[in-house]
Amino acid sequence: MTLRVDTATSRWIIFALASLLGASALAPSFQHLTSQRMIPQQQQPLFSTYYNDFDDFSTSSTVGSAESDDPIMAALRNRQKELENASTRLPLIILDSMLPRQVLDIQLSHQTLKNLIKHRTMETEQSTLGMLGMIRTTQGFVPLTNGVEVEIAECDQAKRIPGDTTGSSDKAWDVTLVAKRRFRLKGQVKKTDGGWTESQVEYLDSETEEETQQKQSEQVEGQDPLSLAKAISKSRQFTQPNANIPNNLSIVDRWIELARQNERHPNQIDKLLSQLGEIPPEHKPSERAFWIGALINPLPALGVAMEIRPSLLMSKTAEERVDIALGGIWASVKHMDGSAKLF
Repeated sequence: MTLRVDTATSRWIIFALASLLGASALAPSFQHLTSQRMIPQQQQPLFSTYYNDFDDFSTSSTVGSAESDDPIMAALRNRQKELENASTRLPLIILDSMLPRQVLDIQLSHQTLKNLIKHRTMETEQSTLGMLGMIRTTQGFVPLTNGVEVEIAECDQAKRIPGDTTGSSDKAWDVTLVAKRRFRLKGQVKKTDGGWTESQVEYLDSETEEETQQKQSEQVEGQDPLSLAKAISKSRQFTQPNANIPNNLSIVDRWIELARQNERHPNQIDKLLSQLGEIPPEHKPSERAFWIGALINPLPALGVAMEIRPSLLMSKTAEERVDIALGGIWASVKHMDGSAKLF
């Protein structure tokens, strides 16, 4: 007889396993993080700095013709493909390695980027862009292949400039971008007639990724079938009271307490917490890790932590994400309390 377990039941079995594992023996070592994670968070370069570099990253591609059969069916298939492609095609900009829930306020004067925003908000009525960050390699800085979809939440001068013929388009725009879904680039990056680059993307969902990871770990030899359960168990450390922290605070509460003493702007932490919302529950370890990354690497930068957002975006498993986030927040706390300065 074959036992069948639905997805929801399977996920709660994993959650129960995590409860048995115990978090204390699973604390990660910050030393395992790669050197590329050990970079202080800094203000990212403006779009204009890297725009030409990213143009070089784009390549041309060709689209195959539909199967030669009934013309009506071929036309319908082509139209369906066009609609599918439009829903997963994003114009790409390189500004910062943002994480979901983060808010970026910027002032733009780069004309190509301004044209792109006008195109998306007024001509296509799609107020989203693809945001990519940069990563340092031996060949210099290159764009990441994973990023986030950002919504153009505000653009103060956009309504006045499009019909202006007096040259006011040279003025800067105040733009607010809100990070939403994660994605990975799918296929080639192309340069458009408007001057910006775009690509097909595949949207990523943490819960789906974790379920797929669990199934693969049970079927593929050499993979840890308890990895997801360990990630859930470790993720409890973010909010559990900790006897090694003053007043028995959790690591998140201790970080917030110290960060308020290091604010660069009045009420910076309160505003940040309002933008991020409540920390996701422990049975969603990937989302917890992304939330932590957005907390300790805020926008604008607070300057109290190593930059972990690129590593989080490129990581593939929930356990790896939790380890990166735990290492990052612990190192930041030790930096702020003076016990182990980072820089």
